[in-house]
Amino acid sequence: MDQITAGLTPAAVWTGSGIEMWDIEIPALESGDLLVRVDLATVCGSDLHTVSGRRHGACPSVLGHEAVGHVVAVGDATSPAAVGDRIVWSVTVPCGRCSRCVRGFTAKCSSVRKVGHESAESPWVLSGSYARHIVLPRGTAVARVPDTMPDAVAAPAACATATVTAALDAAGALDGRRVLIVGAGMLGVTAAAAACERGASVTVVDRDPERQRQSRAFGAGEDDGARTDVTIDFSGSSAAVQSALGRLDVGGRLVLAGSVAPGPPITVDPEAVVRNWLTITGIHNYEPRHLHQAVAFLRNTDAKYPWESLVEAPVPLAELASVLRPTPSGILRSSVAP
Repeated sequence: MDQITAGLTPAAVWTGSGIEMWDIEIPALESGDLLVRVDLATVCGSDLHTVSGRRHGACPSVLGHEAVGHVVAVGDATSPAAVGDRIVWSVTVPCGRCSRCVRGFTAKCSSVRKVGHESAESPWVLSGSYARHIVLPRGTAVARVPDTMPDAVAAPAACATATVTAALDAAGALDGRRVLIVGAGMLGVTAAAAACERGASVTVVDRDPERQRQSRAFGAGEDDGARTDVTIDFSGSSAAVQSALGRLDVGGRLVLAGSVAPGPPITVDPEAVVRNWLTITGIHNYEPRHLHQAVAFLRNTDAKYPWESLVEAPVPLAELASVLRPTPSGILRSSVAP
C-alpha cells in the first residue's frame, strides 16, 4: 500500500446512541482486497431502521452499503479491479464454498458478511460506506461505473437498483403483463421504470399521494384497482401484501421484497392458490449478476428517467446524523460525501 493510502481515515461510527467521528487506521490489504475512496454514499432504509431501533445491527459499526467510489489500492493481482477504477460494490460477501453458494444463493451464504453491517471492533473495521475509505475483502462483487454516470445515480445501484433487478428476475417474463408495484420509495419507482423497460403495463400504489404521483415520471400509470398478473411488494406492510394477493389474476405471481422485519402474518387460502395457479415468492439481497445488470440499466436509461432528482444533495461526513432520518416527499435518498 502506498503512502497516500496508509495511515488514518475518518469514519462516522454508529454507537447505539448516536454517531461519533472516529479516525480509523487503514489496515494492510490481504490478497484479493480492494481499498476504495468513497465518493458518495446514499442512505438506505435499512440504516434508518438500525438507528431507529427497528433493526438489530452490530454496534459500534460503520453503517452504509449503498455507495460509489474509486479504487486507490489493491491487495494483489487477484483483486477484482485496478487502481483508478470507479466502482460500485455488492452488499454481501459470500464464502463461495458452502452449499448455498454452490446452489447459486450466494446472497444467503451460510457465513455471509455484509457491507455496512459488521462490527467496528472486528477485523473488518472499515466495512461501511460512511467513511472516507472502505475495504472490500476478497469475494465482494464489484461493477465498474461509467465516468458519465453521476454519483447520485450510480450509488443506489449497489442496493436499491440491484435488489429491484433481483425482484424482477423473480417476477419472470413481463412483456405484455400487468404489473402492480406496492410502495413508491426508491425501490418502487426504480421497479416501475425497470418493469416498463421490460414491456409491462405498470401501476404503483403508495399511501403517500406525492410519492405515488412522482412514480408517474418513471413510467407508472394510474391504478384502477383491477386484477394484475404480477405484484411486487416493497412496502413490507402485511395489510398491503394481503390486499395485493387478493388482486392477482389466474396465473398471477406475488414477489415479496419489502418484508424484512417482523410483522403480522397474512392469510393464504390454499384452494385459491391451487385453483388460480398462483405463485408466491420472495427475494432478499441479490446475486452479483444483478449488480452488473443494475449498472447497465441505469446507463441505458439515464436520459429517459430523472434518476438524479431522487437523491438529496450530500452533506459532509461529519453531518451524517442530520440525514439519518426519513426523507421528505419527492426525495427518496439522502446522501453523504465523505
